[in-house]
Amino acid sequence: MSDAAIPSDSPAKSFARTLAQWFPRRAQFPCPKCNTELRRSPFYRKWRVCENCGHHFPLTAYERVKTLADPDTFHELEQFLSTHPRGIEYAQRVRAAKRETHLRESVIMGTAKIHAREVMLVVLDFRFLGGTMGATAGEKIARAFEVALEKNLPLIAFTASGGARIQEGMNALMQMAKTVCAVNRFQEARLPYITVLTHPTTGGVYASFANLADVILAEPRALIGFAGPRVVEILTREKLPQDSHRAEFLLEHGMVDAIVPRHELRDAIGNIVANVKARTLFSSVPAISKVAAGEEYRDTEGTLSSWSSVQLARHPNRPTTRDYITRIFSNFVELRGDHFFGEDPAIVCGVARLNDAMQTSFPLSPHQEVGMSQGVIVIGQERGNSETRTAHRGGRAEPEGYRKAQRLMRLASKWNLPLITLIDTPGADAGYESEKRGIAMSLAYSISWMLKTRAPTIAVVIGEGGSGGALALAAADRVAMLEHAVYSVISPEGASAILYGDAAHAQELADDLHLTARDLLKRNIIDAIIDEPDGSANTNADAAAQQVKAFLVNELATLAKQPIERLLEMRYAKYRTMGQ
Repeated sequence: MSDAAIPSDSPAKSFARTLAQWFPRRAQFPCPKCNTELRRSPFYRKWRVCENCGHHFPLTAYERVKTLADPDTFHELEQFLSTHPRGIEYAQRVRAAKRETHLRESVIMGTAKIHAREVMLVVLDFRFLGGTMGATAGEKIARAFEVALEKNLPLIAFTASGGARIQEGMNALMQMAKTVCAVNRFQEARLPYITVLTHPTTGGVYASFANLADVILAEPRALIGFAGPRVVEILTREKLPQDSHRAEFLLEHGMVDAIVPRHELRDAIGNIVANVKARTLFSSVPAISKVAAGEEYRDTEGTLSSWSSVQLARHPNRPTTRDYITRIFSNFVELRGDHFFGEDPAIVCGVARLNDAMQTSFPLSPHQEVGMSQGVIVIGQERGNSETRTAHRGGRAEPEGYRKAQRLMRLASKWNLPLITLIDTPGADAGYESEKRGIAMSLAYSISWMLKTRAPTIAVVIGEGGSGGALALAAADRVAMLEHAVYSVISPEGASAILYGDAAHAQELADDLHLTARDLLKRNIIDAIIDEPDGSANTNADAAAQQVKAFLVNELATLAKQPIERLLEMRYAKYRTMGQ
């Protein structure tokens, strides 16, 4: 029976009114962005995220730890380190913050486990005076880096801050230098450091330790910037664009590696740490490269012409870097941006694992099917497929792409992870904007970093290797080419334009450029040719990827036996004698 069917003066109606007074219905809780009711949402209760629009609500420091750490593994350190303010008004605000938050400062620190791997956590809580960094907060952050260094632990920092605590004057400003000092010493130990920027992160926290991480992640739509937008508009008297000071804006401009929704953060961080820590000594797998280093290439009937190889290397169906990454590596975590100016989709970078349990058509002995994996840094030029080629500019990277690659080369050195590069570009972007931002300088520094990376390096030309844009990622300990790839000082069309004023002579000049894998092996420019499946890699990406994977596993097994100083000496000798 409905309420409308009950007389207004009935005992049942009266009792219902009395119950309503005694037990009022719980207030609704709509999302402020999309108005979705969240009171009964399990997703909201667990993550404090709207399951409809993805709006991220603030988390307390302890709630943040709960979403990240393995259950019952967080052990808080320096819990009783507390601020003792001077000045009546400041003291009152601190006492109120302590009473409301049950914290002694704006930051908590401690050890925890993420996917069973121990880490150091530093978490700022915006409820405590806007997450600002005063002398005590700076001291706790510095001690966290020192303890992590002592215990040999990766450090994960979550920021939510309005910046330096102005009530403490210059003491607060100097915490920027204090925390950076601690970060510098921690970085010397080559331990992973990851920052997650949450809403909001501004001021002295953002301009100090937060931005010095190896990997910088952000939550969606987080407000991030040196000065908050309200302050900027007051000082400049200018209205800022809607996208200003947002995580998405920073991703587009190369300042963060990825925007990760809160419910994916635990796995993303866990994968990065696991990849960096993954170590194994590969067992060799059956050699499947057509020509190994030091062997003589034997011409076969039906050998393709140089121009035919050029056409195959440029074929629209030829597998790209992303095709190889998805087939060869596991747990690939893409890292974006040069942390300086921009993000370039023509170069794909990340940290991954190379597993030596091969999935090939030939049998492996039992001792080879071990499933162990080695953490690696992967850098590749991505020309895109028919639908995405324009977005990737056909693999023509701008200065930001090569500076992003240099970031990953430095991480390979720091983390002692093998560096694997996949070459596929008609050449570096040579347009006006690239010249303005230093394309030649970025190529020079990329070659330099390839040659001084303190880890084994392997380069594979998977398609077209065009001039300095290719060499910038190919000056490695071992350089291989797929059978129908090409690698040249200039494209045949470019050579024709220089010599004849047009591209009409490209086909006849291809032979003179000695750009095929066969030509380059004879001249000791490359170390090996990797066989392609029947019909070329263009017809069977899976088989081509397995060929490349076997080559990588075999070469890493050899290079890993060399001490790093010996490896650097061999690398120097290799390139010092080129052309002799």
